[in-house]
Amino acid sequence: MGTVKSLNKWANAHTYYPLDLIRVALGIFLFYKGVEFMTNHEQMAVMVRPFEEMPGGMILLHYIAPAHFVGGFLIVVGLLTRWAAAAQLPILIGAVLTNFMGEMNTTNLVLATITLLVCIFFFIYGSGKHSADYYLKMQQ
Repeated sequence: MGTVKSLNKWANAHTYYPLDLIRVALGIFLFYKGVEFMTNHEQMAVMVRPFEEMPGGMILLHYIAPAHFVGGFLIVVGLLTRWAAAAQLPILIGAVLTNFMGEMNTTNLVLATITLLVCIFFFIYGSGKHSADYYLKMQQ
């Protein structure tokens, strides 16, 4: 717990508006992908096809869209950012692996890799000073 507090203190001391804009852009992108997955079932089924033979393959279909949808919103607002980013990590690792197990699509690979790296950054960095987490912490 002390490590998280020290990370929060460091992040709040070194906060910048461009990082907040990147956090908001990441959240909007994830939210958009969640909405896209909810509305386009066929595309979702094609993307999950390489994982069908794994146990719990259908659970993936019911986890990815809501996790992107809710996680994207939480990241935009800066509320529970580390938890929301942590929920995205298995999905994004699977998105990177999908390109190697199924049909290789370099655009999707680059997009998934960049999103994975940005999520890992915000998992470590946190939401920053301009977020709902910081506002709620200051209200105490």
